Amino acid sequence: MPDYKAPLRDMRFVLNEVLDLDGHYASLGLEDINSELLNAFLEEGAKFSENELAPLNRSGDEEGCGFDNGVVTTPKGFKEAYSKYVEGGWPAMGGDPEFGGQGLPGSAGIAISEMTGSANWSWSMYPGLSHGAVATIEEHGTDEQKNGYLPKLTSGEWTGTMCLTEPSCGSDLGILKSKAEPNADGSYSITGTKIFISAGEHDMAENIIHIVLARLPGAPKGTKGISLFIVPKFLTDGNGSVGERNAVTCGSIEHKMGIKASATCVMNFDGATGYLIGPENKGLNCMFTFMNFARLGTAIQGVAHAEIGFQGGLTYAKDRLAMRSLSGPKNPEGPADPIIVHPDVRRMLLTSKSFAEGGRALVYLCAQLGDKVKLEKDEAARKEADDLMALLTPIAKAFVTEAGLEAANHGVQIYGGHGFIREWGMEQNVRDARISTLYEGTTGIQALDLLGRKVMMTQGQALRNFTKIVHQFCEANGDNADLKEFLEPLAGYNKEWGELTQAIGMQAMQNPEYVGAASVDYLMYSGYVTLAYLWARMASVAHAALESGAGDEDFYKAKISTARFYFKRILPRVAGHKGAIEGGLDCMMDLDAEHFAF
Repeated sequence: MPDYKAPLRDMRFVLNEVLDLDGHYASLGLEDINSELLNAFLEEGAKFSENELAPLNRSGDEEGCGFDNGVVTTPKGFKEAYSKYVEGGWPAMGGDPEFGGQGLPGSAGIAISEMTGSANWSWSMYPGLSHGAVATIEEHGTDEQKNGYLPKLTSGEWTGTMCLTEPSCGSDLGILKSKAEPNADGSYSITGTKIFISAGEHDMAENIIHIVLARLPGAPKGTKGISLFIVPKFLTDGNGSVGERNAVTCGSIEHKMGIKASATCVMNFDGATGYLIGPENKGLNCMFTFMNFARLGTAIQGVAHAEIGFQGGLTYAKDRLAMRSLSGPKNPEGPADPIIVHPDVRRMLLTSKSFAEGGRALVYLCAQLGDKVKLEKDEAARKEADDLMALLTPIAKAFVTEAGLEAANHGVQIYGGHGFIREWGMEQNVRDARISTLYEGTTGIQALDLLGRKVMMTQGQALRNFTKIVHQFCEANGDNADLKEFLEPLAGYNKEWGELTQAIGMQAMQNPEYVGAASVDYLMYSGYVTLAYLWARMASVAHAALESGAGDEDFYKAKISTARFYFKRILPRVAGHKGAIEGGLDCMMDLDAEHFAF
């Protein structure tokens, strides 16, 4: 199995050179946070990920989680690695200093999350969901709830979960059945079953704090009648000490295609004591705090699997000898040439590289916008960032995970038959990547969110806000001959994006089902154009660095070459998605359901 090496140079390039985090932090009044501090975090995060987590990736997959009468045990080494993670203060990076956190903005920890996820995605899920629990309690909890739960959640001594899905409902939360009956002491008795709960039960932390959706008596039907509750595994005294076991248990763990070392649990709430968080019947609104964190976290997973597919494929392609180059031997002293000389192998490697590095830029940009939403003092600027992040989040979650899965598959393909064998690690990367397009809203759900809610419900304003940014970038760099190969197609597709949106809107006025028919192709179109904008930005920075004599010429030249590949070989895919959208609705709906045949 190939060793994971954190792509520190590219992370620094995106954070410091493309997104200018020093200027970003200064604009938010965060004078104590700068690239020098972040570089130190990156170095230590790389060591932890490479040395502690990566060696457990395959063994964790082989061993999986144990389950015995409600008790879940994680694979060998997971608990010890988590203890080191907590001791190192990693969970507290973004936490509020009032509760023991280090007070760093979300963008400061995004690369750490990528590194831990790339090294061992299953392990990373145990601490990963805690960030959303912390954010939800910070934003919607009472002072008593904050003081009672945030110190231990922030330190990582406790972990958190998100309990939405039930056997009868997945993405359609309006039909959930879990109930919350009020108790005399102001608490609630929570009853119901939740499924697909990542890290719902494990042996790595002292307590697990479940964030649970349920209905109060007499609540309105549908999503307007859902409330949100804190349900701890162990009841607490409000000062961080655990008491008796609550009536919440793990009924079973799922036997999965991938992420086998992450416990995916069926959780039974049998009159468990819970505490209302946020207003009654506004639970879904409050839960969106958690869900947006989880969606961005899943986008990181897409980057992680693309990076692993690329790293593993590159290592193998340089070493594996097979056939001769069609233009003549490139390794005349050997029996054959390394397969990296063959154009089709280059195609797969560059596809994976362009998705990993482009996806990284998009996810890090979203994290930067998240900083502004939380910390920007100017209300107009904060709203602008919030609107832009709302548009980009479904693109990041769905497009980047689809791209990550494609890159993971390329990793297997580059290895040929060896890629199908477990010991090389590439097939595990595919299995682990597959879930990323499913949870936190499938690609189809994210596509409906993007097209239906974020674009159509704003009469296209959310999209225009972004296409205006792209247009301004193209205009500002229009005289730069080095960027012409990128700016001309980008400007054209940016304009077409708006026209395509308008055409869909006209069709949807005649039949709203047209939105559903167009949505996934629309999302993929949007993703390819969004990454094109970011690749053009990265190419611009790379050209400027070369002109200034900044050094590291090979890195910047590779960045420009990868941008050129993306524009010439990946971006043209948008034509197929546009054609599919224009194929319309009727061909999908003409065949009656009863006439589908096996």
